Amino acid sequence: MGTPQEEAQIATTTTITSSSAPTTAPANPPMSKNALKRLRKQEEWEAGKDDRRKRRKEKRHERKTRARSERAALIAQGVDPQDLQKKKTPSTLVPVGIVIDCDFEEYMMDKERVSLSSQVTRAYSDNKQARYRAHLWVAGFNKGIAKRFNEVLGAQHKKWKGIWFDDGDFLSCAAKVREKMNAADGSGGEMIESLQRSLDEKPAWTRDETDPFPLPDPEPPLDEANKDVVYLSSDSPYTLERLEPNTCYIVGGLVDKNREKGLCYRRAREKGIRTAKLPIGQFMVMQSRQVLATNHVVEIMLKWLECGDWGQAFLSVIPKRKGGRLRGEEAGEDAGEGEAEASEAEEEEQDEEEKEAGEAEASESKAQDPPQAEAATDVGDANKAEQVEETS
Repeated sequence: MGTPQEEAQIATTTTITSSSAPTTAPANPPMSKNALKRLRKQEEWEAGKDDRRKRRKEKRHERKTRARSERAALIAQGVDPQDLQKKKTPSTLVPVGIVIDCDFEEYMMDKERVSLSSQVTRAYSDNKQARYRAHLWVAGFNKGIAKRFNEVLGAQHKKWKGIWFDDGDFLSCAAKVREKMNAADGSGGEMIESLQRSLDEKPAWTRDETDPFPLPDPEPPLDEANKDVVYLSSDSPYTLERLEPNTCYIVGGLVDKNREKGLCYRRAREKGIRTAKLPIGQFMVMQSRQVLATNHVVEIMLKWLECGDWGQAFLSVIPKRKGGRLRGEEAGEDAGEGEAEASEAEEEEQDEEEKEAGEAEASESKAQDPPQAEAATDVGDANKAEQVEETS
């Protein structure tokens, strides 16, 4: 044991050494309350996946049992079984291209990528079963969405017919669509009445008086090599009057709860590509935002090819929860109440879309080109789940 002076000197040295030692931050910084809440919700969602799958299976079984009982009752009443068979309307390929641009991975979260893969699946099913089907392509098929289709969904998309997946950008896909539509052997598609009218009466391409999303830079000249390409964007100052034959329409594959405003519009402008928005405001009065899911945009165009009427196409596709009605129709007694609840409905819609992303695996796994009648039932159920049940 040293003298008091020596002990004091040792204590001072220890204190200096301790104070000068670098402090290391904790390896895992504490999570915020919101982050912990999201993590718990995700864990609960994953834990309940098997139960949800079981409930969906039970519902499908109940629907099939009920349908068989109703069929047996009708036959017992003397109805010809042949009359009960669903007669499939033949599908006709037309010279119109639709490209889903999925090259937005860096702007989406994981749950939004899951939702996008579900929307691509539904777009494929809608196109396959449509009265008039388009040349459907998926651009930017790489990174996370390709990994999900190949691994989580078992690469079932490779068995699909009437859709093509390409890891190139939307212009690369548009060039391939153009080649298929203009095939010398006439396999590019059949000219139908709604498209023939667009040839006979060339649609006007008039810029709106007000630009919904003005950009600081002047609009660049159009790329003449891609004048038959139109990028659909709600931010465009042009309104789509009609679909035109031998034209490729690009639909942005972006699920981001409207965070990245003007992203698709800017992408098209930078490349000198024409832009247009669907004429929702001209035909519909909406109580919610006009931003639609990717598969809804595709289905609306397919409905227009069938009926040639935007109002009818919007009314048959836009989810009821958005509170849309045709202009000129009576709003009804509950219109004021509906408008007052619009913002609340939007918040609920966002939550429902997040939950629906997890449920999407069921419909995705069934779109592996099964028999047509079974595919129609499954896809119909998926659409009903989105528009009616939402959180089943």
